[in-house]
Amino acid sequence: MLAACLVFLPSAAASAQQHDADELAKALSNPVAALISVPFQYNYDETFGEDGQRHLMNIQPVAPFSISEHWNVISRTILPVIHQRDVIPGDNQTGIGDITQSFFFSPKKPGASGLTWGVGPAMLIPTGSDDLGADTWGLGPTFVVLKQEGAWTYGALVNHIVDVAGGSDRADINSTFLQPFVSRGMGQGRTLGASFESTYDWEAEQWTVPLNVFYSKVSKIGNQRVSYQGGVRAYLDQPPGGPEWGLRFTFTLLFPK
Repeated sequence: MLAACLVFLPSAAASAQQHDADELAKALSNPVAALISVPFQYNYDETFGEDGQRHLMNIQPVAPFSISEHWNVISRTILPVIHQRDVIPGDNQTGIGDITQSFFFSPKKPGASGLTWGVGPAMLIPTGSDDLGADTWGLGPTFVVLKQEGAWTYGALVNHIVDVAGGSDRADINSTFLQPFVSRGMGQGRTLGASFESTYDWEAEQWTVPLNVFYSKVSKIGNQRVSYQGGVRAYLDQPPGGPEWGLRFTFTLLFPK
């Protein structure tokens, strides 16, 4: 009878694997964690105007670099690949957008209060094609602060970018991005969370405020650690003719040390 009962007890290897998945899920909730990852984030948004739609794939490699005993630099890149229909009425566009490149200088360990933070520059690189970019360089500061307590992670990421160079057709950029976020680990590599990804355009004096709610799971494909995420998005504020709702699916390759 004892042997039969013991069959149902998790092995030490299974317990260690579950703990590893939970630790990776916790690291994914931290934008300045010392974790190499490559997310492929697919976004679908509608309705623009009468029936406009946008498909957006953000390729977002994250790489930490140790620069001293106590400090890391975390590189975060966002390369958008876009297909949109009738976002500009009567026009279809396909191509890449402008790259956003951020570098965060961050302490390797949280402070005495338990806060983790990072600060550095954010750059807009004019790689956009087919009128999908701003045709100008942008530059500004970025900052993130967060706290992880037990299963909870909460904090905010902010950047402010203004145009600094470009051609005659360049856009005037003066934009603040504000992303408060909260998530809760649910065990077995699972996470439930929400975030606002708000942008304020100081030129147009207009907010865009999408609320994202998501569920994610850390898993394995062979020996490769991965994360799957799915979520929905509702726009609480947007420019005239802007989107009303959206979906998000993210597949992330993880490379823990």
